[in-house]
Amino acid sequence: MFTSINIATVYSLAAVLCWGASDFIGGYASRRANAFLIATIVNFSGLLFISILAIAEHSALPSHHSLAWALAGGISGGFALAFFYRALSTGRMGLAAPVSAVLGAAIPTAVAFFSEGLPKPVQIAGFILAGFGIWMVSHHDEDSQPEGIGLAVLAGIGFAGFFLCMKQAGNESALWIAAGSRASSLVVTLTVVILSRAFRDADRPRIALAVIAGCLDVSGSVFFIRASQTGRLDKAVVLASLYPVVTVLLARFFLREHFTRWKAVGIIAALIAVPLISIR
Repeated sequence: MFTSINIATVYSLAAVLCWGASDFIGGYASRRANAFLIATIVNFSGLLFISILAIAEHSALPSHHSLAWALAGGISGGFALAFFYRALSTGRMGLAAPVSAVLGAAIPTAVAFFSEGLPKPVQIAGFILAGFGIWMVSHHDEDSQPEGIGLAVLAGIGFAGFFLCMKQAGNESALWIAAGSRASSLVVTLTVVILSRAFRDADRPRIALAVIAGCLDVSGSVFFIRASQTGRLDKAVVLASLYPVVTVLLARFFLREHFTRWKAVGIIAALIAVPLISIR
């Protein structure tokens, strides 16, 4: 029988798989389409998907306090997702994803250290190793500044805001909390799309990919919310932030993106970090 920390670890790793696959699909769909339009489709499909699940599960509606934090997290996440897709489409997937992940994890982890106290030394070592692994996955061979790095930084800050708000949303229905955050994200991205008149910047195949990405992305959000509800915020954030490993591997196998020894070292470091972080 799983202990609470083991359950939290399973939730976090499930979020890794969902977010990693979603970012690869959404980033690919954004290569020849407006990033905010793709993000809008992602948010709409995710909202529809998770709302249907919440209704089917007869989940209780969250309190006003929980909903307010969910909406705030959605606003932060909505901008972050659009910036992130734009970064993926203009630069290398193997760089934009890890940069945003490291920054998105570092801020909530620092907050958790102050609010929840320091974890065990072996877990801190796991955090450091995970950060090293993610950064090695992002290793860039060229001396010039990679295109899309600024957008990736903005995305990371937005993701950090999302993580913190989801924690503040409390222990109510993860499905409805995810739905609330998705609704406000949809408002953000849809407003930008309307103002920029970018309705015709995506063909049917990319729309279909965005729908798939949306279902995966919101599923990852639900898993992360459950991880933060059943364990420490820093553990949930750092483990869930390993999703670039999945993105990079998919980019390697499907798009034949360059895969250096640094990426291999980073993946190994990330795998070693998981059990260290998960120790009770």
